[in-house]
Amino acid sequence: MSAPERSPLDRFSFNHATAKFWDQREAVEACARTGSGIGLWREPVQEMGLEASAKLVKDAGVTVTSLCRGGFFTDPTRAAIEENKKAIDEAAVLGAPTLVLVSGGIPEDGTIDTAREGVEEALAELAPYAGERGVTLAIEPLHPMFASDRCVVATIGEALDLAAPHPAEQVGVVVDTYHIWWDPQVWQGIARAAAEGRIASFQLADWITPLPAGVLTGRGQLGDGCIDLKRYQETVDATGFDGPIEVELFNDALWARPGAEVFEETRAAFRRVLA
Repeated sequence: MSAPERSPLDRFSFNHATAKFWDQREAVEACARTGSGIGLWREPVQEMGLEASAKLVKDAGVTVTSLCRGGFFTDPTRAAIEENKKAIDEAAVLGAPTLVLVSGGIPEDGTIDTAREGVEEALAELAPYAGERGVTLAIEPLHPMFASDRCVVATIGEALDLAAPHPAEQVGVVVDTYHIWWDPQVWQGIARAAAEGRIASFQLADWITPLPAGVLTGRGQLGDGCIDLKRYQETVDATGFDGPIEVELFNDALWARPGAEVFEETRAAFRRVLA
């Protein structure tokens, strides 16, 4: 007899950034009560302490689906590489299978081309280090409006090209609807990522119109915007990916509300949109 098919809600993971100012312990406990996974961020982990955070999720029986974040490789100093090695070590201790990477923007004395070269060089050093620790580096393409200051990687295709020299278990990509929905080649990109075994993380957020003044914190709650989120879920599932589906919302209005309330609202929106 075949195993029963998992519902989308069985795969729900709450990225802690969705309720940024919610106590990490309370967020983990909410995930434990509902059987949800959690995406952790380095700052709250460091505030609680790495070992204490690892004990918290282990004792609660909560799956850590990702750790955010590493990257910012366009910093030309050696310190950037060492900081990423530290982040990889933290992911390993937490049991996070992936470390999400945001590549970084354009240095003052550089160009977008030299910035991308810097990402290639950093990955060449960090990929084997991550592989030895059982962590996959997940390159996250960001919407091109962030190319100058946050991320010179804007499409799944670019991310896959950067990942290509490395084994899939060492370097993969993030499929984040908020950042890639505009790309006319996105479906081909998802198919390629699946064929290469490189879908390391699947994240949902919606795109609302008009964008808030602070575009960095303007991600919409699921179902509030224009992205066909159900199509993304069906497309990614059709590739054979059956891992967690993580919701990551940067939104000032959400951050101003109680974390427990945001958590329940997000689960309800997830259930409604992906039902």
